[in-house]
Parts: sequence; C-alpha cells; structure tokens
Amino acid sequence: MTRPRAFIEDWLPIGAIGVESRRENSTGQHPPPNRLHVWWARRPLTASRAAVLGSVLPAWSDDWPDDLRARFPEEEDYRKWFIRMLGIRGDPVADYKRILVAKEEGIKLKQAYEGKRAFTVGPDAEQVATLRCLLTHRWGTETPTVLDPTAGGGSIPFESVRLGLPTKANELNPVASFVLEATLTLPAHFGPDLADDIANWGKVWADRVEKRLKQFYPRRPGESIYAYLFARTVACPETGKPVPLSPNWWLLKGKDPVAAKIIAEPHMDECRFEIVKDRKLKEYDPGVGTVNRGKGRSPWTAGTIIPQQYIWETAQTGKMSTRLFAIATKKSRDIIFRLPSAEDLSALVEAEKHFANRFSQWQKDKIIPEEAIPNGSKTMDVLRYGLYSWNQLFQPRQRFFLGIAMEELSTLKPQLHRQLDSERASAVEMYFSVALNKALNYNSSLSSWNAQRAIVRSVFDRHDFAFKWSFAEFDGAHNLLPWVINQVVDAYRGIAKLIDPSRAILFPAQPERAADMIDVQRGDAADLPIEDGSIHAVVIDPPYYDNVQYAELSDFFYVWLKRTAGHLYPQFFDAELTDKASEAVANPARFVDFDKKNAKDLARRDYEAKMTNIFAEAHRVLRDDGVLTVMFNHKKVEAWDALGRSLIEGGFEILTSWPVHTESAHTLNQAKKAASASTILLTCRKRTAAPDPVWWDDLRGEAQRAARRKAEEYAADGIEGVDLYVAAFGPVLSVISRRWPVLTSEADPDTGEPVLLRPEEALDLARKEVAGLRLRGIASGRPVRFDPVTEWYLLAWDAFQAVSFPYDEARKLAFSLGLDLDGDLRKIRIVTKKASSVVLQEPKDRRRPGLADPEAADFERQIDAAHALMNAHREDGVKTAEAFLKRTGLGARAEFRDLIQALINAVPRTRKAGRFIRPEAAALDALAFLFSDLQMPEDPRPGPEEVQGELDLSSAEG
Repeated sequence: MTRPRAFIEDWLPIGAIGVESRRENSTGQHPPPNRLHVWWARRPLTASRAAVLGSVLPAWSDDWPDDLRARFPEEEDYRKWFIRMLGIRGDPVADYKRILVAKEEGIKLKQAYEGKRAFTVGPDAEQVATLRCLLTHRWGTETPTVLDPTAGGGSIPFESVRLGLPTKANELNPVASFVLEATLTLPAHFGPDLADDIANWGKVWADRVEKRLKQFYPRRPGESIYAYLFARTVACPETGKPVPLSPNWWLLKGKDPVAAKIIAEPHMDECRFEIVKDRKLKEYDPGVGTVNRGKGRSPWTAGTIIPQQYIWETAQTGKMSTRLFAIATKKSRDIIFRLPSAEDLSALVEAEKHFANRFSQWQKDKIIPEEAIPNGSKTMDVLRYGLYSWNQLFQPRQRFFLGIAMEELSTLKPQLHRQLDSERASAVEMYFSVALNKALNYNSSLSSWNAQRAIVRSVFDRHDFAFKWSFAEFDGAHNLLPWVINQVVDAYRGIAKLIDPSRAILFPAQPERAADMIDVQRGDAADLPIEDGSIHAVVIDPPYYDNVQYAELSDFFYVWLKRTAGHLYPQFFDAELTDKASEAVANPARFVDFDKKNAKDLARRDYEAKMTNIFAEAHRVLRDDGVLTVMFNHKKVEAWDALGRSLIEGGFEILTSWPVHTESAHTLNQAKKAASASTILLTCRKRTAAPDPVWWDDLRGEAQRAARRKAEEYAADGIEGVDLYVAAFGPVLSVISRRWPVLTSEADPDTGEPVLLRPEEALDLARKEVAGLRLRGIASGRPVRFDPVTEWYLLAWDAFQAVSFPYDEARKLAFSLGLDLDGDLRKIRIVTKKASSVVLQEPKDRRRPGLADPEAADFERQIDAAHALMNAHREDGVKTAEAFLKRTGLGARAEFRDLIQALINAVPRTRKAGRFIRPEAAALDALAFLFSDLQMPEDPRPGPEEVQGELDLSSAEG
C-alpha cells in the first residue's frame, strides 16, 4: 500500500501555533472545556487542532486532480488555507513582537492582536467542503476516523469533533471518561439550549439548599460573605494553649494591603486577632507566620519551636483543630475584612453539631464518602497530617453543606424527570454533578486564600494534595451553589457555542446527530474494542511519565461522583477507587513495598511496558497508510527514553518532529522551575519492514548530523533553553527508529549477544550537539572554549533559566561535558543539593581561598575568576573590581572578555521593582563598561499574558 505524505510531515506553522496556544490561557479566560471541570495537563486546543488536521490532510502535490490544483495552485496557497482552518487570523507572531516593543516603550495598544483567539474560530461551511474534498482524495472517504486512546480532558477529540470527523475517545480513568461525556457527547447532542435548563433547575436546587442552611451562615445587613478564613491549630508544647498555624497573615496585598495580627498575652487562654491596615502595617510584618517548612513557632513563649514530628503526631491523633480568624466580606465591589463575631462562631459550632447528628444516617445512606485515602506519591502529604479518608479533606460545616446539597439533589430528581424528558433530565443531573465537583474543589480544607488577588484558590492549584495550614471556606448557604452552577452554565454555553457551528454544517436538519460521530469509551488503551486497521489517524497526548499521577488525584472527585452520577454512568463507577495498577504513569509509590531501593527504576520499566503495549495496540488498529501523531512535553531524558523505546518497540518509526512553544511562563512558573515550555509533535508511521540490525557506532554520525541540523533550525525559529535540548530528541529518535534494531558493542552477560541501544544514549548525543551549538550562541557566535566547569555553569543558566533545577538534569548536563556532578561541581560549591534539585550558588557564597576569592593571584577555573571579580565589586565597588582586573591581568585577556560576554548572555536579566533579581546580572551590568566591545542584550520582555493582564491561575482548571 502506498503511503501519501501527510501535511504534518512536510510543514507546520509552529510560531503561529505557539503564540495562539499561549494566548488561549493568557487573558484570564480559559477555554470553556478547561473551565467546565478539572483535568490535569491539558494540551492547548489550537495545538490539538493542528495535530489532528495535519495528520488527516495530505501534503500538497503538483499531481493533485484538477479541482484541487485549481483551489491550491501553489503550496503556499495550501499553507495559508491550513492556517485559516486553525482559526488563526492575521499574523500572531508579528503581533506578539509588536506587543513586546510596545511594552518596552511604554505604549498602550488599543488592540493587541489582529484576530480573535484561534480556538474561538471554527471552520465555516466552505472550509468544511474543501476539507472533505481533500480527505476524499487522500483516504477515499470524506470522514476518516480519528482515535485518541488516552483522551484525558479531551482537547484532541474536541477539536476532531469540531472538524466534523468521526472521533473515538478512549480513557482508562472514569473521572476523565465522565468529563469527556460532559465535554463532547452531551453538548454535541443537546446544543446551547440545555444551558437554560441547567441554570433554571440549578436555581431551584440552590434555593432549597439556602433555605436549609442559611442559619449556619449568618450575615449582617447589606453584607455578602466572600470567604471565611481559617488556620489549623495545635497546642503549644510548653503552655498547652492553642497555636494558630499559618505561613503568613496577609489578607490582601497590593495598593491597600490588609493583614491579620495575632495577639497572645500571658493572661489569655487563647490568642485573639486584630485586622491591621494603613499605618499599623508599618509596625508589623504579616509575612512572618507561625509555621515554616513544617515547623511551628509558638506566640506564647519567646522562641519556642514546635517540631514537625509533634505537629504530625497531634494531627494523626485527631487533636489538630482549626480557628476562624477573619472573614472576607463584599459590599458593592469592595472586599472588607472583619473579625468573626460571636454569632459567626456560634453558627460554626451549630453546623458541626448538626453534621454530627446527621452523619450516621448519611453513612447509612452512603451520601458521605468513607473510602480511605490510599498511600501514594501525591497523597502522602495529607496522610501525614491525619487525613485518612476522602471526606476528612473537608471541615464539618463543609461536609454538612455537601450532605444537604446531595439530599436536596436527590429529592429534586423526580420533579426534574417529570417536567423534562428523561434524556434531558439526566443530562441536567450530570451537570449538577459537575457543579458539585467544582464546589469540592473550591470549598475544602485544602482550598487556600490568595491574598494577592483576594480569591479562593482551588485544591488543585498544583498537581497534588498539598496540605494547607490556612484555608478558605465559601458561604455554603448563599453563594457557593449559585456560583458553581453559574460557572458550569457559562462553561457549557461556551463549549456548545464552539461545537454548534459544526453541528449546523454537518447535520442542518438534525444537529443532535453530531453526537453520533463521537464514541467515548472507558477502557485500557492497550486493549481497544476496535477492528484491525480501521483507524485513519491516531493522535495521542500520552501520560507524561511521572509528571501527573492522574488516578491518585482523580479519586478526590471519583468518590463523590459515584454518589451523584453513578446511576447515570454505572460503567464508569463500578469500583471502590480509580484503577492505579493499569495506569500508564511512572509512579514509584506503587513499588515501594515491593522494592523500596529500586522503586523508581521499577516505575520507569512499568511505564515503558505499558506505553509499549499502548503503541502496539495503536499499531494494530491503525491502517497501514495511517498516521500516528504524538504530543509530548517533558524535560527529563528518562521520560523521552521510555517514550522513544515504547514507540519503537510498538512498531513505529518517527518521521518528523515539531517543537511548539505551548506553555505560558505563568503556567510553568518559569522563574522558579526549569520546565519545558514546548510540546513536541512527533509524526510516526508503521515501520514497513524489519531491516537488518545496524551498529550504533555506524549510525552515530548520522544521528549527530540530524541533531545538529535540526537544532540549528529550531534555534533560528526562537526555540531556546530546555526546549532546544528537548526539541533535538525527536530528530535523533527518528534516525534510530527508522533503522531499528540498533545494536551496541555491549554484550548481554547471560547470552553474550549484543545489547539493543537504549534511546537514552542517542538522546545524550543530541544533548551534546545542542550544548556545543548553545555555547557558540552564548558567546555571541565566537568560537570559544572554556574549562568544563565554566562551560557547565554557562550552559546550566542558558538551558534552565532558573536558580534551581532537577538534580538528574544537572547530572546529565555534567556528564555530557565529562564532569561528575557531585565530585566536580558540588565539591567546589558551584551548586548545592536541595532535595531532588540543585541550586546555583551566588558568587558571595563561593568566596573562600582556592575558589571565588578576589585576593587570589590566579584561578584554577575561569568561572572562579569571574565570581571573584563580582565579589570584588560587591564588597568595594567598581574601582576595586578594576584594580582586581589589572592586578591579575584578566582585563587584558581576550578569553576572559569572552567569558564575561557569555555570562551577560546566559544569566537571566529579569527585574523586579526595577532591580535585577539575580546579583550576578546586577554585577555584570555594572562591570560591563570595564571591557571593550561587549554586547549588552535587551532585558527580557514580557509574554503576551503580562501585557493583557495578570493570569488568574487560582481558577485554572487544567
């Protein structure tokens, strides 16, 4: 069978896709699917549409039929049409550059981008007609089938549905399967009108809950309770008096800051609080709390430290309590903080009593989940603090709200089904389950207060169950249900609005038939109920190795969904908890009891074996001329090693790779984490034949050239830092996958046969090629060489753009330069180890004889001399630094001037409040005039999200 080239094998507008992917979440308004329900590590819709469309479309050809040649006489015409099919209007890359210049020059633009965000623009009828002509030419059918075997939150199938393609979305996780139904099937079937039913019946539900709960959430006249703020408490080890624990006491930061002040005087039995603002804040530092790094500090006695072990034991024996210390109220648009009144405290106690009275009946009726929280990588933190079952993640009044809300939902269902047809009533029920899940996420003892933005953070502001010392509670009577229902209605309307044009184009007479094109399956991606060779394109965003433990996290929702939606989707909720054993993630917690020492390696092998089976299954169901496109984002070599080996063993060869800069700096917190901001799109085909084995030594040169050539292309396209190293992995994997099996000179100790190459060895080669390329770039193109330690230091700043980055990544970079991280770098205090990361040391921390000593006459390493110069400047100013250069002769050495240039280029010039964050950048900026012909780079410019307004990550669900 011939295999016509796919569009994605020839070209992708990676710059425009990258800008539009970042725009999706840069305005504070996330795409509707992301806002409907939490799912972790969703791919951008624009990038997902590009992956789907590029996989099913043919590459341009001058041998096309006359009608297609008339429509696209030149390849450039075809590319422009593809860009418009992605929803991209204008030139977002040029717009982005214009925004950067305007920001730097202080110009306020009336319009940042020429076009709307790309994901909001769907194909029109004419575009769909053209698309179907192209698909018929390529596949012999105008409706080729697209499969996403690990669909997760549904970005890939969502965009496939909008293109009018028959779509199969498979997912092992039952919560994700539920989300897929809510995101794909129901909006495609019911369209926008269902939103009115959700809103109207939601009001009935909320009104009933308010009637039963309002006495437990008292309000003053004209007041709306925005949030109740609590702190955990333990007894002081010396006095026995309660100690409220909070890392800080900020209530509101910014222009008019407000804080709570703790007052603990000897005659008191318990502390009291004061709301502090204006002048009083000058005499008080709210940033100093009563707990730091797990250890407490008692306000009752001077300097008494409360050990972490003591806090753990207190929590595990049920003796940790809570203290309501402030209430955020809203009047008009203003947020006003006040202390809790006696009525507020009494209502809290009464709610706890009523919950205790109802709890046994709710247990009997199985309304409140009692499933135990299992040991896991992400659950360890809450288990340490005595939270052993899922309902214990909520305080008594929060649980009381949940129980009443579920009771009222149960009594509402018969009325709902009497007045709506059964199918529609069930759909409304489902979205009520979504709303209740949103309430769980924002009204738990793990939901914290964001003083910077004066909002409640969700439980999953990070991908874990981080224990919160202080937390926020919604007004469960008056505000919580109306808010979450409104959020769900708004998200549903947005989803339906995106899907509806396709429904109208494809099925003008019966738009609800669009749902027939969607098949949501719950099952193992390694065992799909799909016929051999029936799928035209597999587009997959696989689990990202150890980045997210999906099953562990989703149990938080699963135990409640069983009770609210289990009767609607019994096939999703037939187990006690989600399936951890079958999940394709690297989870060391699953192997600790079996072999604690090797748990991490066993987790890697488990992930690799499962991904191999998943790709082998994709190979089975894919047509021989079909396309597999993999979207992957990970900075760790071992993750790419496992993915690459799985793809190859699954029977695929990698043909092309495209790095797309999809993640915003806000999402990644780039200032602190050395994260990869690019999603790599790997286009793969079935390996046509098993060639004779080839030796790695014979293939190494080809792989080196491929890595070097593509790295240069990617660098020219603006790919940099960690992303450039990661982007070079694809071309090297392409070389070895095409020539597989690849043998090494190493022999198996049991059989004596040559050992197959691990992709990791080839990826290390790619890393070395990129390192050489970047070293030239850091030195402004000059062919320089420094000692290995200095080169490592420069490349670490250049790649990670962060003070702290993973130990293993530091080790691999050191290895590529012939260094040992512990022996060569930690020993001389270039870095220190902190948990599983390393931290670059400031020059002042390296000031000692034999290292960065400004009094030394010569230096073993060039970076030591540069740090000594910075120390001289720091201690006695520019004149002393100039004297140091003259005394050592370094000022006249071209290689030292090249090093200073390289450091200026490598060390981030990020500023805060007008000052450089890194002291190295400040010193280099001040010292630059001492060297001739140095090129000073422009300070970093903000991304589009900073120009258009700060992104509210606290409500980012996905």
